[in-house]
Amino acid sequence: MVRLYAILATVVLAVGLGAMWLLTRSAGSDDKFAQCRTSQIAGGTAAIGGPFELLNGKGETVTDTDVITEPTLVYFGYTFCPDVCPFDMSRNAEAVDILAERGQSVTPLFISIDPDRDTIEVVADYAFNLGGKTIALTGTPEQVKAASKAYKTYYKAHDKSDEYYLVDHSTFTYLVTPEDGFIEFFNRDDTAEQMADKVGCFLDKI
Repeated sequence: MVRLYAILATVVLAVGLGAMWLLTRSAGSDDKFAQCRTSQIAGGTAAIGGPFELLNGKGETVTDTDVITEPTLVYFGYTFCPDVCPFDMSRNAEAVDILAERGQSVTPLFISIDPDRDTIEVVADYAFNLGGKTIALTGTPEQVKAASKAYKTYYKAHDKSDEYYLVDHSTFTYLVTPEDGFIEFFNRDDTAEQMADKVGCFLDKI
């Protein structure tokens, strides 16, 4: 039961993404990124992503335009996550390092879905420990919910009377650019090398 809600949420999200692809497919094939896509989603036209307002590790209010200033890998998770989030964020950071070696600049962005525990001090330490250009954001419960809704992500905290409570959540990573918005998503099966190759293909066409 611990993982049931997360599994169901992932299935529902995948079905929803597929439905959006079917809807956008009929709208036309003017997709400059078509050759790079491995998922069947028309980037930009699919209703994923959008404005948000959150807090950075300095306690400053920032918007999507403040932090997404170049191609960005957006991930929703929480710092107390025992397994999934550390792996995914480390993978994303490694992919960014690989791209940097190839002369392509990308920012890894972490958005907390556990604002009760992920204070501004906690996300500041989290970003520092991941190193590189990693940005970590938190916010009020309302701000976090709005950002999650914009990106069609799922999260549900277990009983918070337990200080070690877990949070079920979706685990997609989104490629977003300032110019084109949402372009592509990646799942947990993608390695850092594979992600770098796929992201690099998109960046070559921007």
